[in-house]
Formats: sequence, structure tokens, C-alpha cells
Amino acid sequence: MPLNVFDAIRPTISTLLGGASVDLRAGEDETKTGEGRLLQPVAIEGKSYSFSAVRQGLPFTKTEIQFCRELLTAFSGLYSGFKLEGYAAHFRTALLASIMDITVARFLRGDRSKGFWPIQQLIQLLKNLSYQRYEGKPATTGFLVHRTTEPALRKTIKDRSHTLIPLQPHQSVTPTFLDNPLAYRFIDGNNLFFVATIQMQVVGVLRTAGVCGQTDIERLTQRELFSLVRRSGSGAFAITVNEVSEIEVLISPAKLLIRRKGAWVIFDPDIFRSFLADSIDNEAVDDLLWTLYAVSKQRHGTVILIHAGTARHLATLKKGSVGGDDPIGRLLISQVKGQTIAQLKQSGILLRILSSDGLTVLDNKGKLLETGFIIDTSHAREMVTGGGRTTAAIAASFFGKVIKVSQDGPIELYQDGKLIYRFG
Repeated sequence: MPLNVFDAIRPTISTLLGGASVDLRAGEDETKTGEGRLLQPVAIEGKSYSFSAVRQGLPFTKTEIQFCRELLTAFSGLYSGFKLEGYAAHFRTALLASIMDITVARFLRGDRSKGFWPIQQLIQLLKNLSYQRYEGKPATTGFLVHRTTEPALRKTIKDRSHTLIPLQPHQSVTPTFLDNPLAYRFIDGNNLFFVATIQMQVVGVLRTAGVCGQTDIERLTQRELFSLVRRSGSGAFAITVNEVSEIEVLISPAKLLIRRKGAWVIFDPDIFRSFLADSIDNEAVDDLLWTLYAVSKQRHGTVILIHAGTARHLATLKKGSVGGDDPIGRLLISQVKGQTIAQLKQSGILLRILSSDGLTVLDNKGKLLETGFIIDTSHAREMVTGGGRTTAAIAASFFGKVIKVSQDGPIELYQDGKLIYRFG
């Protein structure tokens, strides 16, 4: 029975792990955990089972492993708590609808000896808000959940030149907390946030100061909010409903749990660092991966090739340029070629380059080689099929690591003509 029930949530877990193959088997699996393979034992009603996940070419990160442990604990508890004969379909439905929310709440709670219901109640409240519109615009809001003392929190906020407006008496996060539109119109989750304890007692409102020198990418990826989370106690987190009606959970070290298109996914920088290792300068990786998330969040499409060959070899792959041989286009591109990702990001040009048509080509130092590049797919070693961006991504991946962002949000990693990971 557990194996049949597991089938109901198999696609959800596969999506969470970027397209990995997942399975649950009776007994203990003696196969060793290795590169791109995750094994986790789980006891269900006193019997031993083995959960496995396989992802070729990309190892699982610590965050993914920890999340899977919480998920299996939730699965075991839910299964054991629903034994009424004849209600298998009810159980599958309840499991499919609830298990990821429970896993996220347990993951954020951290302390296994305490309940996670207050966090789950907040998640449910924000899920409902994510479907809401106000005067035609998506409703947005945000919470910073601290796990330190209030004096320490106030000092952190002051040190960062922000403002905390105390709320007396403290207010509990209840199912009616967001009934007043000001709670999601005034507190917008961009520079105004509710501040709450882990028991979901709201102690005040945080107003962040304008941070001088922040780029558009840093604003889109909430870099200052990540800094506050890091300084707000072990296990602190922030949770927002953003302008595209997604729930973003910011944890430390800088990672995101995101509810996108009705499913929870993990944006884990360690996955991208692993994929890009030895292909691009380490200093460029973080700038690139957070830029990719910003592009995904803005719903722009792009394809990036980290070219492994020489400039002469790259020229042989070129079929043309977006805009053709236009002199204005040549002039503009000549001004940005050779600049690093960091330089392009700081100048505010990077997002505009990536949201234009054609491939963006970088070298292993993170310098821009080409933009608006049209690749000749006949150079690919295998037959390539798919839509325009997918075809370009697959063909280009025979000549280096490729990252594709779809216009509806997903980020895909390609190598040697194969899709090896998909986020969102």
C-alpha cells in the first residue's frame, strides 16, 4: 500500500529535485549512495522501506537531502495516521495536496521537538493571498521571521539603517490576519515587512532603507533581505508573496524555497555551482546564478553558452546575428564585448542583454564574447529537435555548458546535448 500511495506524489518529488528519477521500495537498499544518487531509509508502520533518487551528471546538495528527509518523515506520519479501510483515494488526495506544505513547514521549523502548525498556517494564508488581486494587481506582502531576542533584532535593524515600528500588543497570525487590504497593500514585501517570532506573533513592521548602489538584479533577488535573515538568528527566514504571485521563502545560507505554478521547488545555488565548476571563473558564478533567477522571476527567456573553445572555433558555429549586420547593432555590441558579468551587472546592462533574442556567449573568465548569437545547429553531433530556444540550447551544449531560461520561468541546464536539471 505505501508503494501505491507513493506513486501519487512521485511527479511532485521529481519536480522538486529538478527532474530526478525517484522511487520507493520495500526493504533496505544496499546500493551505495554516490555521485548523482541519493538513498534514504524510512520506516512506515514498523516496516523498512528505501527511498532513492537518481540524477545523472549532477550530485544532490545538502539542502535537497535534508528536504527529502523531512518529506519522508511527513509521508510516514501521514500514512500511519490514515488507516480507515476503503478510503485510499481520500488519503492519496490529502497526501498530494498537503505533503509538500507539511515538509516546508517542518523544514523551516527546524526544532523537531516543536510543532510546525503556526508556520503551516502562515503558508496557507499566503497561498490564499497569492491568488488574490486588488484593483487588478497581484496582492503582495512579506514577513521576516526572526529567531533571536528582540533587543538583538532591533540592534541588527538599526545597524543596517532600517526602521522597526513596534506593534503593541503583539498580534497573532490568524486566518483573518490579512482581511484588511492594508496588510497586503501597505506591507508590500518589497521594502515593508511584518516582523514575527517563530510562534507567529507579529511584533512590528520593518521598513528597509533604500540601499545605495544596489543593482536591479540585487533588488529583484532581495539581497538586503537575505542579509537580514542571516543576522536574525539560526533558522530565521523571510517569506513573501511577490509580483508574479509566487511564494518565496528566503533561508540562510542564501537559498530559496518557491511555490511556483502550484508546486514547491528549491532554488539552490550549490546546484548551479556544481554544474558550472571548472567551466567558468568562481567569482562569476554567483553573479550569473542570481542573474538567472532574476530573469526567471521577470519571465524573460534567454540562452547562455559558457564556450569551452577558442574564438576561432566559436566563429565557425555562427550562423548569424539577431538584427543582422545593422551598424547600430554592431556599435552597441562592440561596447559590451569583453566586459565581465560583474561589470555588466553593475552597469545595469546585463538583464537587457539576456532578455534580448539569440544566445549570450561567455568565456571561462565570465567575459562576454557574443550576444544576439545565432548558432548553426548543423554543427551539433546529434539530430536536434524542439522549439527555438530548446533547439539552440541543445545544439550549443555540445560546445560548452548551457543554461536556458524559458519565458514562463523554468531554468534548465544542458550538457552534451542532454537536459540534466530543471528548476521551476
